Amino acid sequence: MSRIRNKAVLAGLAAALWLAAGPSFAASPAADPAGDFKLTSSAFPAETTIPTKYSCNGQDISPPLAWSGAPAGAKSFALIMDDPDARPNTWVHWVLFDLPGDTQSLSENVPKTNELASGARHGNNGEPKIGYEGPCPPPGPVHHYHFKLYALDGKLGLKAGATKADVEKAMKGHALGEAHLVGLFKR
Repeated sequence: MSRIRNKAVLAGLAAALWLAAGPSFAASPAADPAGDFKLTSSAFPAETTIPTKYSCNGQDISPPLAWSGAPAGAKSFALIMDDPDARPNTWVHWVLFDLPGDTQSLSENVPKTNELASGARHGNNGEPKIGYEGPCPPPGPVHHYHFKLYALDGKLGLKAGATKADVEKAMKGHALGEAHLVGLFKR
């Protein structure tokens, strides 16, 4: 009996450690166990330079994004793009949420409007302004731009202009999986 209880205690500790160190919004340790949920861009491969066109030195338009392998039961998606290399704090470049669950891509140059035709809503970036704000680091070392796509079990129902913090708070306990794409940029 004590061996069974010890296994249960160890399993509980393992789950607690995973939640503490793992993705912030995972619904459970089993969310996307095979890692099939992928986020890509036809404009740049992962861990390579984001073309100037998508930066403040270019047209400052959003790059095309596509995803596959979304977890079963995904009813909506939320996208956050930020730059953790910015100082003194992480800079938020894009917040988009309530993308319908059957969405599999975003075309280049997503309109910078409160609400898209699909019903998705933009949150505020770091300016704060609605829509995508491309990479624009100060001259110096390369910055890493994290595109994070969350598959959710329902819509968040927040109003346009919600902040990254608002979206993260609303997502807690509702994420079925998370996909990442990192692009680089330096001036």
